[in-house]
Amino acid sequence: MNQKELKEFLDTKVLQYNNPLFIESDPIQIPHQFSLKEDIEIASFLTATIAWGNRKMIIKNASKMMDLLGNSPYDFVLNHKEHHLSSFENFVHRTFNSNDLAYFIKALNHIYTNHNGLEKVFSKYSNESSTQPAIHKLKQLFFEKSHLQRTEKHISDPLKGSAAKRINMFLRWMVRNDTTGVDFGIWKSLSPTQLSCPLDVHSGNVARKLGLLTRKQNNAKALAELDSNLRKLDANDPVKYDFALFGLGVFERF
Repeated sequence: MNQKELKEFLDTKVLQYNNPLFIESDPIQIPHQFSLKEDIEIASFLTATIAWGNRKMIIKNASKMMDLLGNSPYDFVLNHKEHHLSSFENFVHRTFNSNDLAYFIKALNHIYTNHNGLEKVFSKYSNESSTQPAIHKLKQLFFEKSHLQRTEKHISDPLKGSAAKRINMFLRWMVRNDTTGVDFGIWKSLSPTQLSCPLDVHSGNVARKLGLLTRKQNNAKALAELDSNLRKLDANDPVKYDFALFGLGVFERF
């Protein structure tokens, strides 16, 4: 396919997958249970944090997290006491365990209390063309409090070579708003032009088959290459193609 044909093909796939039916099988259904901005942010951030592996298990365990937070994540983050965290004792999702979840709650309290919330951090430290420097800064701020070293692996750092798939997915949820009802678009201080595609094994494999990606590893350099090529297809909303790449990989075994 030439670039015109590729764009037409992918635009069709975006339309196919970027609609409310997508929510039914995707972890984004968890934050869709909420209406308060901060509830949506925190539910999205925690859900995205455990978004690797089996999708049904991700949804099940993200729902369990919301139950542990009394289905009021922002209120819990702001007002919890230390003894409330003991209810997390049996929580685990793959390598993300109860200790990690307890620290994430403390760190989110720190972000909202001392740094004016997640949106403020990302809007302050992103540059005109990228949110990746802000992901790096978020990790620094997030781990300012005393914590177990192991918990740091649950927030990726693009400036250390990571594609940071889960946080880029979280940012897509927060920033994009094309009125289809999937992404929330509740962060007005950032633009879709700054976003990076959530690069994982599915989107990476499809991108390589379509000639959008040549690098073999799904790392920060591969993400930069993919972002550059997606911007050639739509500079204003390059990350909409995540729906196409993911849908082709997961649902069509492209």
